[in-house]
Amino acid sequence: MSRVPGWLGRLGAGLTEMGERLDERRAEVEKDHTDPSDHTDPSGHAGPEPDVDPQPLPDTTVAGPARSDPAQAVPWGVRVAAEAGWRLLVLAGTVWVLMRAISAIQLVVLAFVTALLITALLQPTVAWLRRHGLPRGPATALTAVLGFVIMGLIGWFVTWQVMENIDTLSSQIQDGIDQLRKWLLDSPFHVTDKQINQIAKNLRDAIGANTDQITSAGLQGVTVIVEALTGILLTVFSTLFLLYDGRRIWEWTLKLVPAAARPGVAGAGPRAWRTLTAYVRGTVIVALIDAIFIGLGVYFLNVPMAVPLAVFIFLFAFIPLVGAVMSGALAVVVALVTQGVFTAVMVLVVVLLVQQLEGHVLQPFILGRAVRVHPLAVVLSVAAGGLIAGIGGAVVAVPLVAVTNTVVGYLRAYAREQERRQTRVPAAAPAEPVTAASGSGSHDSGGSEPS
Repeated sequence: MSRVPGWLGRLGAGLTEMGERLDERRAEVEKDHTDPSDHTDPSGHAGPEPDVDPQPLPDTTVAGPARSDPAQAVPWGVRVAAEAGWRLLVLAGTVWVLMRAISAIQLVVLAFVTALLITALLQPTVAWLRRHGLPRGPATALTAVLGFVIMGLIGWFVTWQVMENIDTLSSQIQDGIDQLRKWLLDSPFHVTDKQINQIAKNLRDAIGANTDQITSAGLQGVTVIVEALTGILLTVFSTLFLLYDGRRIWEWTLKLVPAAARPGVAGAGPRAWRTLTAYVRGTVIVALIDAIFIGLGVYFLNVPMAVPLAVFIFLFAFIPLVGAVMSGALAVVVALVTQGVFTAVMVLVVVLLVQQLEGHVLQPFILGRAVRVHPLAVVLSVAAGGLIAGIGGAVVAVPLVAVTNTVVGYLRAYAREQERRQTRVPAAAPAEPVTAASGSGSHDSGGSEPS
């Protein structure tokens, strides 16, 4: 045990001596690699070389060209694609989160959007009553009551007509099926009575096998009714507040926008509202014309339930393209099973003629260029809206696209105008365009009220 401290002392002394030698060696290496400029005399001429070891130490540096920034080695096109790619990923993630949030509160969103559409339809009436001296409260109440009463009467009338004619329609459908069966037996398709009976048996078996699903769907209908009533109440209250207090709601919304972007948004708001109002008003007029002309054609062809069919055509017209096809197909099917093939063909001709009149005359003339959307955009937006939110999504998809198109176009023109103003302003007064823009924004915000 007595030798351990001595052994440790010798080990420490050896390590100390080794460290001193390494320090001396490092000092010699640094002296050998000193820059030659350090040996110049005060006159600027290089002095005599220092007395150094004639055998220099080996150079440990690796010869070769200096490496540039790794980003510079990536091709320019790849860098542009990467920059655009991560921004698109961020945008896609934002849209995905937004869609998830909308799906979670789908009923509330659809109720509010429906209230916006109804407000755009009723707001001109409120403005007309206020111009004639009626205060805002009574004008809003009177317009809302009349509007919702008319909508309720239309729904009641359709239900009443269907219930009144359901028995007659059932018997006519049965007669139509018998005539269709007879036509198939006499047709050149060589359909036999056994094959027709087998098809009917398969249909009955399918219905019997899916009794549980049908029952569960009927039970879920109670939930659907509750949700529908909740959505109707939300729509009514939202419409009342938008009609009465639209200006202050819009001004409060502007406060949520960053100050730098507020003037542009304040100018885009009134234009978006005018686009929505023009779309709703024009769609109602076009749908009414479609319903009147097709309803008259169906009536003169002696097709039953002509008035309910006309109302269905009016309602389906709010779904662009797809609604016209669905309502026209419904009228043709009713004519086929009740009056035969010839009447169904005539109804189809009437529907096609009215649709051509709508597409080439009514929509361009009534809707105008303010809400003109490319047919491809209409089809894609209706399909996307239907996949996301069903029929409600298909209804609100096209006005949403039309409003977005108007807002984007205005903001692009606003940005170009701001750049043009900045180039015209002298360097001594750079703050003048901002003041002008702020003044125009405050002026536009006052005219953006929906009431």
